[in-house]
Amino acid sequence: MSDVTTAEFNEDGKYIRKIRSFVLREGRLTKGQSQAIEAHWPAMGLDYTPQPLDLSEVFGRDADTVLEIGFGMGASLVQMASAAPEQNFIGIEVHKPGVGACLADAGEANVTNLRVYHHDAMEVLEHSIADGSLARLQLFFPDPWHKKRHHKRRIVQADFVQLVRRKLKIGGVFHMATDWENYSEHMLEVMNVAEGYKNQSTTGTVVERPDHRPLTKFEARGHRLGHGVWDIMFERIA
Repeated sequence: MSDVTTAEFNEDGKYIRKIRSFVLREGRLTKGQSQAIEAHWPAMGLDYTPQPLDLSEVFGRDADTVLEIGFGMGASLVQMASAAPEQNFIGIEVHKPGVGACLADAGEANVTNLRVYHHDAMEVLEHSIADGSLARLQLFFPDPWHKKRHHKRRIVQADFVQLVRRKLKIGGVFHMATDWENYSEHMLEVMNVAEGYKNQSTTGTVVERPDHRPLTKFEARGHRLGHGVWDIMFERIA
């Protein structure tokens, strides 16, 4: 699991905008990760700026763009980008070894439709992503903050989902996945009352894992142990 962002929320679930809202997590890089950053950052790395990206300039084409917040070590993100060459993919991760691992995998797979940020997800989403520009936003296995007193720290809160909605095109999808049933219930609770969204589930609850989200090793192991994973997909309708 990945720390999605180091942004903080107050007791009412409001995002706290501070001058320095995050610390980049350097971690211990392997030689391979370090070499991958050196080799592939010029082509695939995105340096944070507070101005919105021109996606057609970044990717050299106009195509649907998928953004993933907190991609961890990046294996499934690289798989997705490799499997859908007709789409653009952007990943955000604050943990440097994860960025290195992702770039190493992407380089090995000769993926050209992926770009990555090593930066705070909230800042990137707020300032670097143009409104109405995303076909899908992915939030997979965010920190569940499983103790009840910490639930307000969960990233899926009313303010955050409206920020996501602003960045999605009409018809764009906010796709969440969690292996904590309680968090899936929290996600549904927040999303069911969120303005401008419609649940893509025919039952009004969760959906089956869609083909575009690869089964992770962690998840496959969980299935063998009888652990559940819950996918939730809401479409922007207004």
